[in-house]
Amino acid sequence: MGPSNPLPPVQALSMTSTAGTVFVVDDDHGMRKALQRLCQSAGLKVKTFASAREFLDGGAPESPACIVLDVRMPGLSGLDLQAEIATRNIQTPIVFITGQGDIPMSVKAMKAGAVDFLTKPFHHKALIAVIREAISKDVRLKASQTEQETIQRRVQILTLREHQVFEMVIKGMLNKQIAFELGTSEQTIKVHRGRVMEKMQVASVAELVQAAVKVGVLKS
Repeated sequence: MGPSNPLPPVQALSMTSTAGTVFVVDDDHGMRKALQRLCQSAGLKVKTFASAREFLDGGAPESPACIVLDVRMPGLSGLDLQAEIATRNIQTPIVFITGQGDIPMSVKAMKAGAVDFLTKPFHHKALIAVIREAISKDVRLKASQTEQETIQRRVQILTLREHQVFEMVIKGMLNKQIAFELGTSEQTIKVHRGRVMEKMQVASVAELVQAAVKVGVLKS
């Protein structure tokens, strides 16, 4: 970590509909305070940490959120923390900041899923824009995760026969083909198919296929 390099004076920033919490991890006290004031001026909640270990001890961040993370810190570096977060299956988006970054370092961070990699000094409006992008990404990730969990719960309440019909329907098989495959009547398959649609809470085969793709039952 280089010498303290606080951001330029913060001007009042207009509020937007993107609410969330910014977790600032930086061993530089001056930078932490500057980032805290900047984020608060943009209507964002902020929690600051002086080290990667302090952040990890705080538990998984609540959503929606993003992590603004310094690359070079004593002990666990920013890249070390990024790797540790991944092992804990914490998917909160990360924005890296650094005063001593280089291209290989930024490439490594971006390949590991960072939203952006900013070199100090950076304009406060650029940082806020990236932070809002990261928080929006977290909102989308959590919504997708919630949807997947909901679909998976619906799949799990299907009976064995309903699950068989489900898998055949999403492969495009007709009722009479499914009936022949399972050794039963077409009318029976119609009943099972109706129950599958009801339990999966879909109105069409297209929606059923989309749900199957989202939980990996059917590859896209």
